[in-house]
Amino acid sequence: MPPPRVEFVRLTEVPLSAVLTLLNEPRNARHMPLAATATETSAAKWVQEKDGQWELHGYGPWGILVDGEFAGWGGFQHEANGADFALVLLPEHWGRGADITRAALRTGFEELGLDEVIIALPFTRSPTRAVARFGFVPDGEVIYGGSSFRQYRLTRDAWATMSADEPADPR
Repeated sequence: MPPPRVEFVRLTEVPLSAVLTLLNEPRNARHMPLAATATETSAAKWVQEKDGQWELHGYGPWGILVDGEFAGWGGFQHEANGADFALVLLPEHWGRGADITRAALRTGFEELGLDEVIIALPFTRSPTRAVARFGFVPDGEVIYGGSSFRQYRLTRDAWATMSADEPADPR
């Protein structure tokens, strides 16, 4: 099976109804301690706040399309301790996370010029092996919104080493 065609678009380009469906997906919420039920009004505000990071920091979250279909949101959010990679997918796209993560990291390091990327994951997940395959290493714990998260860090040099070992992207 050929790899999926992954595209990143501004969140403002995604229909609000699709974002609302994703934000209210209960299977995602169990691993998102800061999640709350979204309304059309709160989802519109959320989209504007996420999209506004592009102007403030030169990077931010995207809407993610897989083979032209909205699959979720993800990208780099500005946090005090670095560019935090987030990825939230609709359940029918959960098996595409590695391809999307690889494309996002490539874009972050090669096009956006990020030097480091962090990931903060809740303790409901056991991600160490999964994030290690991209070169992330444990980097302590952080607290966001009163919830504790495991933090992992990936440097540009570690990414270059990891991605040099991968076959060329046929896209």
